Amino acid sequence: MVLHILRGVFLLLVASVTMLYVLPFQADRGVQFGEVLLMVGLTLGIAGAIVAADILIRRKRLSALSGVFLGLIAGLLAAYALSFVVDLIGLLVAPDDPAAREAMAKLLQGVKVLIGLITCYLGISLVIQTKDDFRFVIPYVEFTKQIRGPRPTLLDSSTIIDGRVLDLAGTHVLQGPMLVPKFVLDELQLIADSSDRVRRTRGRRGLDLLHKMQSDPKLEVSIVDMPAEGATVDQRLVALAQEIRARLMTNDYNLTKIARLRGVEVINVNELALAVRPVVLPGETIGVKVIRPGEAAGQGVGYLEDGTMVVVENARHMIGREVQLVVTSSLQTSAGRMIFGRYEEPAGGEPGGAAG
Repeated sequence: MVLHILRGVFLLLVASVTMLYVLPFQADRGVQFGEVLLMVGLTLGIAGAIVAADILIRRKRLSALSGVFLGLIAGLLAAYALSFVVDLIGLLVAPDDPAAREAMAKLLQGVKVLIGLITCYLGISLVIQTKDDFRFVIPYVEFTKQIRGPRPTLLDSSTIIDGRVLDLAGTHVLQGPMLVPKFVLDELQLIADSSDRVRRTRGRRGLDLLHKMQSDPKLEVSIVDMPAEGATVDQRLVALAQEIRARLMTNDYNLTKIARLRGVEVINVNELALAVRPVVLPGETIGVKVIRPGEAAGQGVGYLEDGTMVVVENARHMIGREVQLVVTSSLQTSAGRMIFGRYEEPAGGEPGGAAG
């Protein structure tokens, strides 16, 4: 809105300055009115082209007021430097007739004012659009939003749908506010309105869990409407995390990799769950329910409560029952941890374990 007002004022000032300096030039030199209109139209055309080029650059967010003043100062300095060039041109093309020379001087004065308007406009627009990188031009000067206190954590839709973040936040391991961008909320709503039953269920689950998190007085969860660059939700999440210097919490493997490549700190819930799983040492005895046969002969497969797959030797005939096994080894893979063990028949040949 402010930039639209700036553009309108800029065009109005360009037209006013042009008329102010061209009309006396017309009176002194006897220029035809049609030529005056042509000069005014040409000037407004140049100003309109500058505004159009500015509009085509999509990055239009108003920065801090200090950024506007800085751009204005830069524009005035540039106009002052270019005024010497205009004066030099005036000396080179100055006519011999005193009246014509005075008219030319007035016209060049108007040209210098016009150049000042253009440089000030471009200076303000440039600072507004490149405020995040301005510290590379002037060290220690930047207009990015400063985050005080603990760093916020951005949540993506996969984390909210997963639901473990609710229990994780309840342990107070996460410090600082948790932010859900509005475009992530829109994505959840889109999933909840899907014609596919599974996606619809996942979306509604995510919305319910988000409501529970907001209702918990111990948690600080906010819906924020912050603009961010990017064609996809993942790209916008990474861009927003970079802009506000937040951490990103997700379950998405690809998003985790991309965010880390771009220097964003990521909390992957799957990696966190993997890190806090209990370590099972060879020789220990654990209990597991065998639910299906394994790939090798005699093997049975079960799962612990945290999802760890357990491969049990000599337990194929115990499918559907709870068995006690001796751990022989464990294997860490990209898909998670696997435990290998051996089931031994109890003394007397009676099968151990209760029916499931």
